[in-house]
Amino acid sequence: MELFGGVIPITGITFFMFSIFAIIVAGFALGRITIKGISLGDAGVFIVALVFGCIFYKQLDAQLTIKVAGLIDVSYTEKALKIVENLGLILFVTSVGFIAGPKFFGNFKKNFKSYVVLALVVILAGGLSAVGCIFFGRGVMGETNHEEFTAMIVGLLSGSLTSTPAFSAAKATVAEIYESAVSVGHGIAYIFGVIGVVLFVQLVPKITRADMDAERAKLAAASASGEKEAKSAKNKKTFKLIDFDGHGFAAFALAAIIGTFIGMIRIPLTGEGLSGTCFSLTTTGGCLLTSLVFGHFAHFGPVNVTPKESTLKIFKEFGLILFLVGAGIAGGAKFIELFQFSYFIYGIVMTVVPMVVGFFFAKYVLKLSLLNNLGSLTGAMTSTPALGTLTSVAKTDDVAAAYAATYPIALISVVLVSQFLVILF
Repeated sequence: MELFGGVIPITGITFFMFSIFAIIVAGFALGRITIKGISLGDAGVFIVALVFGCIFYKQLDAQLTIKVAGLIDVSYTEKALKIVENLGLILFVTSVGFIAGPKFFGNFKKNFKSYVVLALVVILAGGLSAVGCIFFGRGVMGETNHEEFTAMIVGLLSGSLTSTPAFSAAKATVAEIYESAVSVGHGIAYIFGVIGVVLFVQLVPKITRADMDAERAKLAAASASGEKEAKSAKNKKTFKLIDFDGHGFAAFALAAIIGTFIGMIRIPLTGEGLSGTCFSLTTTGGCLLTSLVFGHFAHFGPVNVTPKESTLKIFKEFGLILFLVGAGIAGGAKFIELFQFSYFIYGIVMTVVPMVVGFFFAKYVLKLSLLNNLGSLTGAMTSTPALGTLTSVAKTDDVAAAYAATYPIALISVVLVSQFLVILF
């Protein structure tokens, strides 16, 4: 590709990097557009990346395809995008864990039942809405290939909840011939799965006319026990801590390394050993769990394992953006080819139903305050982008503790529900 009549040639990895930064600039510009107080925020980056993938993926792929032995074309586009997506996910989730760590365990102990029940209610509502879509598709829409349609619905469910582990588990559970149906469904529903929850966490405070100062105070009170634990730990320090480096990069990297290894541990669910369907925390869950522990203890002996607050804020925001760029370009590449309007509607149903059910359940049954409710809901919906938006809306990182508390329960539940749907239907 050439710019300005060939004066500036852009090829290979240069074009790839140019595209990423151009998407970020355009995405932030789109996200800044505000209509009646509502904006896409960081999700604007996802929209621009999606459009880019629809229009320019072939050009990008051409720049990242090389000939091996002068004969075979080998494309590195998917791998390059996966690196960007996973790097962003590690940066974001590990930062969230460190930020939430000091208050997490006290808050979790205090609200343990609420977090577990909410996660289960949300995922169960998502599973039941998927079952409803299966019966509607077979009975009303006349879907005849039941196995393929079920695979599509399970893919839609994982996309609606933006759950990569559920997506992987569903692909491993269905017959090999139907794996592509799972992938298609995931890609179609992922779009609204991201945007829907992002808009929801912005709309609810406005619709309810919430006093955000009062809500922040309630959230701070809810995590008071965790904060006391953190202060108590700090008061016990009688020695000067040793820092790896001035910014805490090494401590962050150490948590990411350990978390990645933990995420790789596979627990067999069906079949014989690791050859059957397995569950794992994945990189997301592993890094979140590890950084929560690091953030809670703050140091191990004389060694400081807590990055600076400024480092965590930058990594959190930049990680989220990289994640949205990688996922958006990859999703846009196949979106036009595979899109069907009826499937998109099913995806909306499987996003809206569990989200609304979860919100009202948390509000009227669990009696959670608004920000605790929305923070828990983003975790129950396993929505990483929505957490980034909610943090901006709430103007406090305390919501991350509620997200971190419900996320692991939801992660395990949605994997199991996806597999049960395949087995039962």
